[in-house]
Amino acid sequence: MNHKKFRVPTHTKVSLADYDSNDTGSYKSRDDAEDKLVQDIQQMAKQQDILYAQNTYAVLLIFQAMDAAGKDGSIKHVLSGVNPQGCQVFTFKAPSAEDLDHDYLWRTMKSLPERGNIGVFNRSYYEEALIVRVHREMLDREQLPPEAKGKDIWEKRFEEINNFEKYLVRNGILVLKFFLNVSKEEQKKRFLERIDNPDKNWKFSLNDAKERRSWDKYMKAFEDVFSNTSTKWAPWYIVPADNKWFTHVVISDIIVKTLQSLNLRYPEVTEEHKRELQEAKEALLGEK
Repeated sequence: MNHKKFRVPTHTKVSLADYDSNDTGSYKSRDDAEDKLVQDIQQMAKQQDILYAQNTYAVLLIFQAMDAAGKDGSIKHVLSGVNPQGCQVFTFKAPSAEDLDHDYLWRTMKSLPERGNIGVFNRSYYEEALIVRVHREMLDREQLPPEAKGKDIWEKRFEEINNFEKYLVRNGILVLKFFLNVSKEEQKKRFLERIDNPDKNWKFSLNDAKERRSWDKYMKAFEDVFSNTSTKWAPWYIVPADNKWFTHVVISDIIVKTLQSLNLRYPEVTEEHKRELQEAKEALLGEK
C-alpha cells in the first residue's frame, strides 16, 4: 500500500476537502483488506517483540478525530496482536484540577511510552489547539499569564509542540499521528446507531450532538494543526474513516512499515553470556 497519499506534506496549507473520507484504495472488497490486516497484525507482533527486547526505541501513536470516527475501534483492532506487556494506552479527557495546575504538556509528558514499548494516546496535547481553540473560554481555566493568551497563542503552541516532538524523536521515541477523517454524514449515521442500539447508548451524550454545531470551526482548527505540525520527524496521516475496515488496514500498514524502517535487531549475546548459557545447559542436563 502506498500510504504517502495519506501523509500530510510539510510546509503545506491543508484543506480537508482534498481528502476523501470514503476512500477504500485499491481494495475491491472488505475481505481483501481484512486479509491484509491479519498479515500486518502478525508482522506487528514480531516487530514489537524485537522492539521490546532491544529496549532502545519507543513508538508513540497519536489518534485524533471527531466523535464517532472510530478511534477506540482502530486501537482495538490494529493493536489486537501486540503483547499487552509492551503496550501502553492512555485516553485524555477533560483535564483535572491537578492537570490545570501544570503546563498543557504535563499530563501527556508523564504518560510517554517507555523504551521498548508502543504508546497510544487516544486524544492528546493537540486538544489544546483544537477543542480549546473552538471553545476559547477553556483558556480561562488554564490560569495562564496574560501574555501567554495573545493573538499568536496558536502559532506559539504549534512551535512548542513541534519542538517537543523533535525532542522526543531525537531521544528515540518515534511519533506517528493519525487523524481519522470521518464525514459529517457518516458521523450522523453512527450517532443515530448509538441512540437506537441500547448496547451503545453509553457511548453517546447530548454534548456529542451539540459539538456538531461547531463542525466547521473544528475542521478549520484541524486544518491549521495539520498545516503547521506535520513535520519530517512527526508526520500527520489523514486516514479515511467512513469505512472502518479500510481505516484499520491503512493504520496497520503505516505502523508496520515504520517499525520495519528501524531495522530492529535482538540484542547480541556476548561470548561470556554464551559460556554462561552453556554452563547452565550442562547443569540442567546433569540434574538427576
